Amino acid sequence: MDYTDIPIQECLQGPEAAMLLFALDRVHRQFAWKSGGLDARQLYAKHPPSGVSIAGTLVHLAKVEEMWTASAAGREPGPPARGDRPWESYDAEWTDALDASPQELYELWYGTIARCRAEWAGLVADGGLDVACTDDPGWVVSRRRRLVDILEENLLHTGQTSIIREAIDGLVGNDPP
Repeated sequence: MDYTDIPIQECLQGPEAAMLLFALDRVHRQFAWKSGGLDARQLYAKHPPSGVSIAGTLVHLAKVEEMWTASAAGREPGPPARGDRPWESYDAEWTDALDASPQELYELWYGTIARCRAEWAGLVADGGLDVACTDDPGWVVSRRRRLVDILEENLLHTGQTSIIREAIDGLVGNDPP
């Protein structure tokens, strides 16, 4: 599956939601480009002093996307796209990814992103971004905040991945061709 095969859907709410979802779609496409087409050695490469690898980032971003989308939807997190173990087993995703093949890592990320993107389109259509969501007792945020949190996390790690990818094979730029 190629992320570019997933169409950017028209949002049913005003320009703010459409722009936030467009921004998230764009950073997903950037991350897919920066992380895509690598073999296991390249995915697991670390570039000191950081211990971050693209493999760990694929798992981390899938986990964050599912957890925060579930929060916005008022549901428990669903199973990972790679369903042979629960999300909780990814608590050390930066190192736990070491037992996954490139295909498994890409399936996990792409599958999670596709499910969450479709769910966000539904959330925007059903109540919008002002709906409150509760993660922990006493901690209440809006769907808007959750969407911004997801966007921010993706932006941070796409930047890291861009630097790692440039070190691997010289790929540079902001948007896929």
